[in-house]
Amino acid sequence: MYRKSTLANGVRVITESMPYVRSASLGIWADVGSAAERREQRGISHLVEHMLFKGTVRRSAREIAETMDGVGGNLNAFTDKEATCYYAKVIDHHVPLAIDVLSDMFLNSVFAPAELAKEQKVVLEEIRMYDDSPDEMIHDLFTSTMWRGAHLGDPTIGFAETVSALTSDDLRAHLRARYTPSTVVFAAAGNVDHDAIVALLERAFAGFAGPQSAPPPPESPALTPATSVKSKDTEQAYVVLGTRGLSVRDERRYELSVLDTILGGGMSSRLFQEVREKRGLAYSVYSFQQGYREAGLFGVSAGTSPDSVQECIDVIVDELARMAEYGPTAAELALAKEHIKGSLTLSLESSSGRMIRLGRNEFNLGRLPAIEEIEAAVDAVEHDAVLALARELFVPESLGLCVLGPLDEAEIRWQRSAA
Repeated sequence: MYRKSTLANGVRVITESMPYVRSASLGIWADVGSAAERREQRGISHLVEHMLFKGTVRRSAREIAETMDGVGGNLNAFTDKEATCYYAKVIDHHVPLAIDVLSDMFLNSVFAPAELAKEQKVVLEEIRMYDDSPDEMIHDLFTSTMWRGAHLGDPTIGFAETVSALTSDDLRAHLRARYTPSTVVFAAAGNVDHDAIVALLERAFAGFAGPQSAPPPPESPALTPATSVKSKDTEQAYVVLGTRGLSVRDERRYELSVLDTILGGGMSSRLFQEVREKRGLAYSVYSFQQGYREAGLFGVSAGTSPDSVQECIDVIVDELARMAEYGPTAAELALAKEHIKGSLTLSLESSSGRMIRLGRNEFNLGRLPAIEEIEAAVDAVEHDAVLALARELFVPESLGLCVLGPLDEAEIRWQRSAA
């Protein structure tokens, strides 16, 4: 069901057949994100993503939208810190049309200055939207606090001053330098035929050539844990407490997934039970991983009333310390393994989910791990391995705390040594 080929120009083509569905999800992946940008051009990868929808030599922005809307398809894109993806989801017999539209956008966008000026205004509104979303802001604050001065620590969307200064020539230069055949992957999942897609792409990408550039080296930033309290007039206070995590290439990622699930991965997790069910301190509380190719962060997020922040922090710190002292129970370990395997299986019912899995694994691992391999690795996780990882990660000196809300730092009584 999984096949991989390389076009004559070096573009990799990866497909996964799902003959029992009628949909097809197709994505052009570029091995570049915000971590590869110069600081004075922060946000350029995200702005390029926006501009690829704003008109080509063959199609206006409206025609791009109407072409996909006219077949009931979905056309979108995303940029993260290490990759960019342009994707479409269509009924299977519209695959040739989707490839034509995606390749046209990818290869023939014109970057008209008038369109760029309008799209810069759109991105500036997007930045303001994030500034009005404290649940988004707190995660950016956490990342920038824990990786101060690193490219991975800055927001992918960029800053108002850097986005506003970019020109059409800047975007074209970025495209030429980073979007080369050796750094591009085409991924497709659903009711697709690998050989037919390769043939379509050989024609669509026939003119895609140029110097083969190496992918940007992954960043491995130093950890800079600290306490950061940002005062903001909000009804709730937003808390993130965390430490370093693991890279997506680390062989212990399965142990971390089990640890994450037990601590804050569902309604039965320790944090959900202790923070929400027993004390009623928060509506939302969960743990999370931010994994990149050579670095990672692990954290706990909660939204609580300003007068409950201290108690919420204390409970989270206590739960991390308890995990590092005793590890999981046998029942927690078994439940977490089944939760992870079940969530994986459910996510694979979507052709979009499979397409994204194809692209990410090609960049991160250079291959697609079989489901059976993942399930076996999850089943093999043992108590002592989870305990050892908790003790390694939840070192008091490595913990950082970020709070966003109507408070100041003097109101937070917390020391990393308390953990």
